[in-house]
Amino acid sequence: MFFASDNSGPVHPTVLDALTRANDGYAKSYGADDLTVSVTAQIRDLFEAPDAAVYLVATGTAANVLALSVLCQPFETVFCSDRAHIHEDECNAPEFYTGGAKLTLVPGGDRMSPVALRKAIEGEENRGVHGPQRGAVSITNVAELGNVYSLAEMQGLCSVAKEYNLPVHLDGARFSQACAALQCTPAEMSWKLGVDVAVFGGTKNGLMGVEAVVIFDPKRAREFELRRKRGAHLFSKHRYLAAQMQAFLQDDLWRDLANRSNATCSRLFDGLQRLGIDIVTEVPANLLFFRLPRHVHHTLLAQGAVYILMDPETGADDDLVTARLVCDWAQTHENVDAFLKLVEDAL
Repeated sequence: MFFASDNSGPVHPTVLDALTRANDGYAKSYGADDLTVSVTAQIRDLFEAPDAAVYLVATGTAANVLALSVLCQPFETVFCSDRAHIHEDECNAPEFYTGGAKLTLVPGGDRMSPVALRKAIEGEENRGVHGPQRGAVSITNVAELGNVYSLAEMQGLCSVAKEYNLPVHLDGARFSQACAALQCTPAEMSWKLGVDVAVFGGTKNGLMGVEAVVIFDPKRAREFELRRKRGAHLFSKHRYLAAQMQAFLQDDLWRDLANRSNATCSRLFDGLQRLGIDIVTEVPANLLFFRLPRHVHHTLLAQGAVYILMDPETGADDDLVTARLVCDWAQTHENVDAFLKLVEDAL
């Protein structure tokens, strides 16, 4: 009953098999291997972007901040949700890798609105050299509270960004789950809406550790290559990143695993709803936020459920406390049903 994070789940067996095959013999280093060349072509095909520059890195943080570093100058600012991962969970890495660009938080939760984004943009670049200049817009899908932007919502944000000639970055740590929820293609959720750089995440969806940065304007490619090397994120044995991604792309495994995690979370949602549990946000993908009295959470955790409490652990026993449940590709219906039984008994 492990629902703490999709980072904690196992690697899909197909990926491990691919790594074993890649381990046979010798290959060129630093991304010059045949496997990386093949995977680059496959991702271009997947995104319907034959001219895109594609780079593999090992972590979501590296993918996001290196992407932002080629979109934003040190004297500019990145516009993002006030719940964005790049704000809450990257330890100021965006500021570090961009050389000092700040983040301007757009209020309203994990999904920005075009109105709020426009207001935030208008609030900057109006003090001459004394204030930050307008930089990139960063969108996250799936968003931090489990919500998913519709294609129309993303289009609205991209349109506002383009009015001010600002590039758009898509944090896609759960890109696959968002695509599965929206039943769309990667192209439909990226460059066709106006996204300039997209992260095609794999670590949260069955890979050991690899994310693809897809840069739709190849003019930015050389700078990314230099920043990746300077930032210590160019793997010498690059084929082991490419092997994971190759398995991910084979027969659309990425979408299959995303559908599994989304469907399992939907089962969890339905079960908690039947029990009358207060569910805080929409649940279109694989994250669910719910509230229970603190003493009920403590009972569930003591009996073997593993998940994250979002509110302080100390306080009155009857206080309603928000918690997060995350389903990964390997989570089973049996585990979901066992957790629901624990909740029912605890209530």
